[in-house]
Amino acid sequence: MIKKITMMSVVGVVLVILLALSMPSNSDKKNTETSDLIVKGDVIMPTKVSRPGCEVLDICYIPSSIIVEKGKQVTWVNQDSAFHSVTSGFYDEPTELFDSGHLDPFESFSLTFDESGKYDYFCTLHPWMKGQVIVE
Repeated sequence: MIKKITMMSVVGVVLVILLALSMPSNSDKKNTETSDLIVKGDVIMPTKVSRPGCEVLDICYIPSSIIVEKGKQVTWVNQDSAFHSVTSGFYDEPTELFDSGHLDPFESFSLTFDESGKYDYFCTLHPWMKGQVIVE
């Protein structure tokens, strides 16, 4: 009798394991949904650039200078845990051509450049952060 109960228990455990392995996983769906939310950027604001020092290595915006064709869109992505902005001009001389406003962490800003030229930009919150878009 004990042998029969033990055998039935083993068979029951094996069936439960097989059922668990054959069921679809929700984690695959979650990974797909998460990857759909990730924005690919042309210019990245990496972590820790809210502190002075990134300008020494020219890594406040990566890349700090980007060349695009006229009519193309540029997307900036804030990968830092601090707020940042993409504002035309220089800290002491903003030009009011474009302004992202304050970007939350992991938020993005996109802009299409329809005119050739050089467009300097900076972060209104961190004046050492500077970049340039060159439109050809």
